[in-house]
Amino acid sequence: MHYGITTTLDRPFDQALAAVRQALAEQGFGVLTEIDLAATLKAKLDVDLPAQVILGACNPPLAHRALQAEESIGLLLPCNVVVRADGAQRTVVQVLDPRTMVELTGNDQLRTVADEAAGRLRAALTAVDQA
Repeated sequence: MHYGITTTLDRPFDQALAAVRQALAEQGFGVLTEIDLAATLKAKLDVDLPAQVILGACNPPLAHRALQAEESIGLLLPCNVVVRADGAQRTVVQVLDPRTMVELTGNDQLRTVADEAAGRLRAALTAVDQA
């Protein structure tokens, strides 16, 4: 199962993270959660990883529509967006494809909202890639 949408940016992690936040906001997504995975694993396991953050992005109107179609869809929300350093000057950005919700639930009523969310997330990645 293909479950992610990915782009690689030729810019440092901090610049990429700021650009991703802005692009998500322009597509109507707010960041509800942020997990600094590298810092967490360093603190808990004393493991060193390149910078990596998981953003929990939510577009409230789309989330509401999804909840109307599938009351348990909150298990798959918010949309995870991973921003991770790939060397000093490159950053990988990955988004969980919202269409995965349709595959996992088998609920075709989610297809329209998942397609719209996927389109908005792709638009955000395209904007970051072209900036």
